[in-house]
Amino acid sequence: MTAQAKTAQAKTAQTKTMETKTKLLEGALRTLTEQGIAKTSARTVAAAAGVNQALVFYHFGTVDELLAAACRYGAEQAVSRYRARLAAVTSLTELLAVGREIHEQERADGQVALLGQLLAGAQTHASLGPAAAAGLDLWITEIERVLTRVLTATPFAEFTDPAGLARAVAASFVGIELYEGVDERGAQAALDALEQLGALVAALDELGPMAQRALRHHLRRTSPR
Repeated sequence: MTAQAKTAQAKTAQTKTMETKTKLLEGALRTLTEQGIAKTSARTVAAAAGVNQALVFYHFGTVDELLAAACRYGAEQAVSRYRARLAAVTSLTELLAVGREIHEQERADGQVALLGQLLAGAQTHASLGPAAAAGLDLWITEIERVLTRVLTATPFAEFTDPAGLARAVAASFVGIELYEGVDERGAQAALDALEQLGALVAALDELGPMAQRALRHHLRRTSPR
């Protein structure tokens, strides 16, 4: 066999490996969403992926490691779908509106149910906790970028911590998504309240120069040092 043929063969094998791993990752996410963490096993994931269950252990070592990798993979796929939309946000009000759009779409796609299963599984599967946190960090990074950008020109810029605020926003939406499973009307009311808060901030941002200076002066006097 020529060197060129060996290279082509290696590339084909690498492509097949990546395809199999992707099938397993997507199969794991689908199994978690449809059957729950309690029924997720090498057998059920392999069946969902359409491959031999021995490949779970060949490519990932353990089912827990596959689930951790699937958690990260799912988060990366989700964030990539909305990255351009978030990059176009120009105000806090718009950010909250986009967050609501994302919430509705993710719920329709089964991602809210998946998040619930991942967080539940993190209590008993040690590797899922760090993986779930890493997945949430991808969202937090995008939210922090938006907050840093939209707050810079407002009276609140010097009094806010975009990194901490991004985590608060992410945690709020995670809580609302899980809460929705037991009280849909209450979750919708919470989303409405967040949008109202955004509208209040927008109204303050539209104050005239004198009012904004007075607001900054008040915040400087009352904010913790």
